[in-house]
Amino acid sequence: MLFLYNPLMNNFTKTPMPEIINILHEQLKTLAPKESLAFEVLNPDIATSVYAGNAVIIAGELYIYHGYKSWVDLAQILSCRMLTPTQNAAHTIIIRYEKLNADESFHKSIIDKEEKYGVTSIFGEIHKNEEPAFIAHYLKALKNVTINKRSRILNLGVNSGDEFEVIQKYISNFENMELVGIDYCPSAINAAKKKFAAFKNITFFAHDINDLSSLELGSFDLIISIGTLQSSNLDFNPLFMSIVQNFLKKDGAMVLGFPNCRWIDGEMVYGAKVKNYPFSEMSLLYKDVVFCKKYLQQKKFRVMVTGKDYIFLSATSIRKESEFNSSKV
Repeated sequence: MLFLYNPLMNNFTKTPMPEIINILHEQLKTLAPKESLAFEVLNPDIATSVYAGNAVIIAGELYIYHGYKSWVDLAQILSCRMLTPTQNAAHTIIIRYEKLNADESFHKSIIDKEEKYGVTSIFGEIHKNEEPAFIAHYLKALKNVTINKRSRILNLGVNSGDEFEVIQKYISNFENMELVGIDYCPSAINAAKKKFAAFKNITFFAHDINDLSSLELGSFDLIISIGTLQSSNLDFNPLFMSIVQNFLKKDGAMVLGFPNCRWIDGEMVYGAKVKNYPFSEMSLLYKDVVFCKKYLQQKKFRVMVTGKDYIFLSATSIRKESEFNSSKV
């Protein structure tokens, strides 16, 4: 179905991207959340292997090319979601942006801190494993730490068990593994127990990560923690060093996930954000990543950093037993 052309609609078929950003930024200021705007652009399917900003000549007329990725990226930068484009003229389409509702975010939810990440919270509606920008890099991190060779796995901040679900579905020797999941949220742990009730090789604890020693868990050859160690109620550096020294085997491995995104109005929006800035500012994120990387390298780990919306640090030990024992001081 053709979109009815509005002569007052923005025509960006020949407009450079800096101008497009400025125009849309100003127009979005006048819109309420969930309202949308539309604009006409050159149909990206008109050409392939063309970089954004290059000229495309059609019937003797010059157009500026932008691919769909450019328009998806711009929607996110402008705090919008991109709706389904519609065909307009022979060589153009109409793109529509819907303004996100920033108040529909678990980051702003005001509930009991134990249940901020619970099954009835906004966070409980998030399924990271269905986001390509998360799951592709998480699977790569598991491959980096040779997951098939790991027999005892600890997940700190397991919530309802999404990371274990990936291991269960895609790792061949899952039944030979022993998995332990810990989270501060009782409802999330109860959900995880129900989800994995048929698996006797998984144990879950509703417990404070600050007090791991009281559980007498022993040591593990893989420790996973996604978006948990950076919580405001945890002292990141000392806790991380304690975990490595007291719960990781000499030939162990780690997968750490650092959120470089926010969850807003049904969207995973790129870029970490701190309270004092109205925009994404990633200094603290990379400070923590670099600290972990340097510390693990000092402890004779091979470390890789990958990802985008989630930064994944995967580390595998290259220490000999004697070196490991002498380093635990």
